[in-house]
Amino acid sequence: MTAGGWFEEAIHAHATQKLEITQVLYSSDTELQKILIFENPTFGRVMTLDGVVQVTEGDEFIYHEMMAHVPILAHGAVRDVLIVGGGDGGLLEEVLKHPVARATMVEIDRGVLDLARRYLPSICKDAFDDPRAELVIADGARHVAETDARYDVVLIDSTDPVGPGEVLFQREFYAGCKRCLKPGGILVTQNGVAFVQGEELTSSWRHFDALFADPAAYAVAVPTYIWGFMALGWASDDPAHRRRPLAAIEERYAAAELDTRYYNPEIHLGAFALPTYMKELMR
Repeated sequence: MTAGGWFEEAIHAHATQKLEITQVLYSSDTELQKILIFENPTFGRVMTLDGVVQVTEGDEFIYHEMMAHVPILAHGAVRDVLIVGGGDGGLLEEVLKHPVARATMVEIDRGVLDLARRYLPSICKDAFDDPRAELVIADGARHVAETDARYDVVLIDSTDPVGPGEVLFQREFYAGCKRCLKPGGILVTQNGVAFVQGEELTSSWRHFDALFADPAAYAVAVPTYIWGFMALGWASDDPAHRRRPLAAIEERYAAAELDTRYYNPEIHLGAFALPTYMKELMR
């Protein structure tokens, strides 16, 4: 990959997207995966793992705002948050906009954190240095199975279910997440672009349905995750969280004094209104 060339994503067998490379900032293998960071005229700095776009400066706020603020404001009394994955720091940065007491991030690859600090500071900002942030370099599946800590919200900011991310889509992992949730806690997961990765949503939803009282999903449109809505899985034993009225979300949003570019209370409620093809995947 060189300046003047193109990055071609390798996530789908029969379709692809290409992003122009104006400057290669980093290209190497860590112990676990191949990482490429480059500049693009439209999206700014782009990080890819094993040939798949993970995050871009241009649109990261959409995904990270919706993964963080929807469950935290729906819950209304979050003190302890667990993030599994999320090595670029963007989700941690959004979580720490709330008055949480502790945000624990478990990332399996130290290299991703180090590269985010160096090449993606506009995404992570000073999140890694916040005294409320606890960084753990470990296997997320092992953490949820063994930790004595309990969390109000667990956020799974994972890669797709291949390589190191495969275990994060299995029932045993979701059972571990439930084990370390406080009563009434909320689990949110990355479940791919439903139109072309429907099996991710179907599989996760079936596990949620077996484990939680309120299995669901909500949708978000992220430009670089092309081919339709991305699905964010939702699971809780408290159905009231997903049914908060607009007035309650508006009140909590105002009190939090969030500066958001995608998320707002209307989007919060509307995100749970899924197109029929997504509903059909959740059966």
